[in-house]
Amino acid sequence: MRAPRLLGLHASPGRGLALLLAAIPFVLIVGGYWMASSARLAENPNDKLLPAFSTMAESMHRLAFTEDKRSGGYVFWQDTLSSLRRLGIGVGLAALVGLAVGLPVGLYPGLRSLLLAVVTFLSIIPPLALLPILFISFGVDELSKVVLIFLGTVFVITRDVYLTTRAIPAEQITKALTLGATHLAVATQVVLPQVLPRLLDTVRLTLGAGWLFLIAAEAIASTDGLGYRIFLMRRYLAMDVILPYVLWITLLGFVLDWTLRTIVARRFGWYEATRT
Repeated sequence: MRAPRLLGLHASPGRGLALLLAAIPFVLIVGGYWMASSARLAENPNDKLLPAFSTMAESMHRLAFTEDKRSGGYVFWQDTLSSLRRLGIGVGLAALVGLAVGLPVGLYPGLRSLLLAVVTFLSIIPPLALLPILFISFGVDELSKVVLIFLGTVFVITRDVYLTTRAIPAEQITKALTLGATHLAVATQVVLPQVLPRLLDTVRLTLGAGWLFLIAAEAIASTDGLGYRIFLMRRYLAMDVILPYVLWITLLGFVLDWTLRTIVARRFGWYEATRT
């Protein structure tokens, strides 16, 4: 019996139909915005709430390809690089620390007794509540923003690495020790390869929180960055800049997510097989 292409629990749409179905919601969103924008602009040509696509394109062309007289650079690309640098450093350090703490805590009972409770306690603290403390302690420069992103993601990564390590069958560790492996060899050659794909998955999932902390920090105290520009333009009701910036952040997040998923799929095929 042939499987249905569209409806049913065992439907198999096929690549072409799947792409078409994925495109439909985006077409509806763009079409809905275009109709709403056209209706508002027909009543008031100076309406700022739903600017026309042409207006947004002109604003982005000015920010991305016209040199800023004050800084001598291109505002859009400067904002993008600043935000990506802060996000990359914060989440990258969180991944390294999360791996360095979570793996041994999951592997060694003594370290688990020493550190697990405090890691769990610290993970409950809302990172945004620490923002004033960070600004007072580290100033309003780059360090406080990176520290906020780090604190907002490191405990989630640490706990997930810990749980992944604990989930590894004890028989694997026992066999490795029986065959003469040292404790370091067990950690680096038996446990670490199994933890790495899960670590990349966790980093991928924490990027959403990382963006939230980044934009919050940039909105409060910054002179550049995507979050800073959005909240600066809010004062002037410049939706022709705000909406493209929001879409750009979404696109960057999608690209980062896709990149990490591709790395996991290509380098850790066995891990992908266990999830399907």
